[in-house]
Amino acid sequence: MESSVVLGEREWLACCGSVRFAKEMASAGPFSSYQEAVGAASDMWFNKVDVNGWLEAFSAHPQIGESPSKTHKSPTSAQWSKGEQSTALATATDSTLQELCEWNARYRQKFGFVFLIFASGRSTPEILAEIKRRYQNRPIVELELAAKEQMKITELRLSKLFSANATAPSTTNTHYASDVAKVEEDRVSRISGHLGTAKETPAEKAAETFTRTRPPITTHVLDIARGSPAAGIEVLLEAWDNNNQSRPLFGQMDSSHNWKLQGSSTTDKDGRSGQLMKMVDILKPGIYRISFNTGKYNPTGFFPYVSIVFEVRDSQKLEHFHVPLLLSPFSFSTYRGS
Repeated sequence: MESSVVLGEREWLACCGSVRFAKEMASAGPFSSYQEAVGAASDMWFNKVDVNGWLEAFSAHPQIGESPSKTHKSPTSAQWSKGEQSTALATATDSTLQELCEWNARYRQKFGFVFLIFASGRSTPEILAEIKRRYQNRPIVELELAAKEQMKITELRLSKLFSANATAPSTTNTHYASDVAKVEEDRVSRISGHLGTAKETPAEKAAETFTRTRPPITTHVLDIARGSPAAGIEVLLEAWDNNNQSRPLFGQMDSSHNWKLQGSSTTDKDGRSGQLMKMVDILKPGIYRISFNTGKYNPTGFFPYVSIVFEVRDSQKLEHFHVPLLLSPFSFSTYRGS
């Protein structure tokens, strides 16, 4: 017979800073497994806690890059926040911390709440890129995204509580420990797609609950000669589509009838292309090509157009691919971003 892990309001408040959430979850418990607790927490958070409760939970978090307040109502939560930001702080410089501070202030001024992100394992440059991207969202969209990030944090913290309560050398507690460790591994692997999929979990299983917040392939263009984003450049995204040949051979890259258009767009004032393909959780493995109408943008330049060809492998279909173009009249470069 399985024993249950009993969590009080204090423990639930450490997981999620909404008082109503903590009270309701304490009343609903105890829970016989980590999975049961996560299911109840998700239902409570998304279906029963109102917007005021969401904002209360958001306010319990320090800004990314800042230390938690000594007067924080949950010392455990403050300690966890510090640990969750450890990678960001370890990869930060004085200049990136200053830039992050400025963007935190801009974000709060626009949306009215702290920028919330599942920070575990994420570097400061990654977090900076994400806050800049999300800053463009409408408030209602950003509120929902922040709520999803809070739930990810709640799941991770809850796994720590269940692990802490699974220290006794019993069969049941050993089951808890392995169950919690596996689910936490799955959570981190889904959120940090650049780290790859979980070693013990097939990609298909992780995809059952995986939800993207942006299209799987994106790009932006920087004019490095002018030192500014390149606006107004036409962009095409295509995928290699030939049933008899899995990939183009050298010398066949311009066989246009084998390339299937996925979407097109024009870069905005920030040099971003916008949505180039449908929002799909699982990206089809294969060869992709992003083409830029650089000749129209810079008629006196050396390149009438630029095409970047890259491969998405089967093991990478849950990852995000950001393929930027760094352009000048007589040179260009690219890289795999996240």
